[in-house]
Amino acid sequence: MAASTSIVPVAVTAAVAPVLSTNSDFSDLREIKKQLLLIAGLTRERGLLHSSKWSAELAFSLPALPLAELQPPPPITEEDAQDMDAYTLAKAYFDVKEYDRAAHFLHGCNSKKAYFLYMYSRYLSGEKKKDDETVDSLGPLEKGQVKNEALRELRVELSKKHQARELDGFGLYLYGVVLRKLDLVKEAIDVFVEATHVLPLHWGAWLELCNLITDKEMVNCDELREKPSASRLKFLSLPDTWMKEFFLAHIYTELQLIEEALQKYQNLIDVGFSKSSYIVSQIAVAYHNIRVFILWTVERNLRSQHEKAALYFQRALKLNPRYLGAWTLMGHEYMEMKNTSAAIQAYRHAIEVNKRDYRAWYGLGQTYEILKMPFYCLYYYRRAHQLRPNDSRMLVALGECYEKLNQLVEAKKCYWRAYAVGDVEKMALVKLAKLHEQLTESEQAAQCYIKYIQDIYSCGEIVEHLEESTAFRYLAQYYFKCKLWDEASTCAQKCCAFNDTREEGKALLRQILQLRNQGETSTTEVPAPFFLPASLSANNTPTRRVSPLNLSSVTP
Repeated sequence: MAASTSIVPVAVTAAVAPVLSTNSDFSDLREIKKQLLLIAGLTRERGLLHSSKWSAELAFSLPALPLAELQPPPPITEEDAQDMDAYTLAKAYFDVKEYDRAAHFLHGCNSKKAYFLYMYSRYLSGEKKKDDETVDSLGPLEKGQVKNEALRELRVELSKKHQARELDGFGLYLYGVVLRKLDLVKEAIDVFVEATHVLPLHWGAWLELCNLITDKEMVNCDELREKPSASRLKFLSLPDTWMKEFFLAHIYTELQLIEEALQKYQNLIDVGFSKSSYIVSQIAVAYHNIRVFILWTVERNLRSQHEKAALYFQRALKLNPRYLGAWTLMGHEYMEMKNTSAAIQAYRHAIEVNKRDYRAWYGLGQTYEILKMPFYCLYYYRRAHQLRPNDSRMLVALGECYEKLNQLVEAKKCYWRAYAVGDVEKMALVKLAKLHEQLTESEQAAQCYIKYIQDIYSCGEIVEHLEESTAFRYLAQYYFKCKLWDEASTCAQKCCAFNDTREEGKALLRQILQLRNQGETSTTEVPAPFFLPASLSANNTPTRRVSPLNLSSVTP
């Protein structure tokens, strides 16, 4: 695979080409700082503010350059000079988000920088109009999906430029964005890969490419574990540049490959980026993603005031229609108001902003569950599980869905896996036990109830929900049938501590006492529940990291 060191943007003159070319390692941090400062300026001139911010923050984390090594701004070409007045005025309009005016004054400009801003202004104008229509239609979102009407025209124009090989790295990036917005994912991936070759320093192109990689099969995980230094993305033919290391760390985090991500970020710290606030924040995100207890729905002060909460979220979306959290939380509020159609639309907008937002997929599953459409909710729960394979709530939801579809083998598999990864709600074993109970698999049901009781007592929690009494009631009856009077008596006494099982517990104690008075002896055979399998033994810690379940594909 050819390295990117010999490939530079079409619009960049020979004077700055050596600075924009990149090496595959971090041996010269001073040169990397020059590259970051230069690309921060180039992206800022084109209105790519997030990429400019990322580059500037990364440059700030490196030692300051002496005056003699500071790079002068790129030289102005003849085309730049001719378009200077129009570009300066248009950029002023662009900065205050008057995109139509910016595009008007840039029409007919020939320089690469002015042409990009012209096309980008048209794109953002369409996005702004779409977002305004989308937010205005909220409540209950009856207009459906609103489209950016400028996309098709932009695609036609950029496609012609692309075929004529007249697009620089920034133009390729915008072309890829347009293709992605039109759901032409394969074509978009190809264009973003090309953009990373032409302009490897532009973080925006890497980030867009990252957003199109949806599963770890696309990055060949096994090869990385065998050869940590090997590229996992050969099929994408990415440039051999130090920027790829930031990309890999980011995509590993997004794909929940946390160990690999943390190793990458540690490597970046070791080579000289120890002061990078970006890396520190990404490490925090990675650790957040592997917490045992996941807080993903924020506590709201507007508790029980769902209409008011939805209104405030709409106002937030007026200011920033790409605010992922607002879309997701607004979906939750519509769910509380029983407005399922609006909730579905809000969750779908969240997914449009970020297809890896598991909360939105999970919310859609809950919505279709309320609508009693288990086949649909199964699809959305599976998507959430693929994104959060170690989140027990996704697995429990999947199990419940499979139960409703009478796919009991798959339901068992989900409940057991939920327990294995660390059941945060302590419900997986109970649901598994009830499923065994339903299938008259009494010994397996007793095993699950025993382990459930062991778990809730070992963690020192004061359990006040119904399931503890359910477990003791079943075990009391089970031991009674097995003629294990001591064990049955112990469980029956526990039943007496709960309102819903008190009378049953007392009745069972009377029966045990009567049988003992009649000389009925306890059985000498010990049933299966006392020989817990290794995976359920008290000394074993079952919590572990696992991949998503290999469940059959379901598409509604």
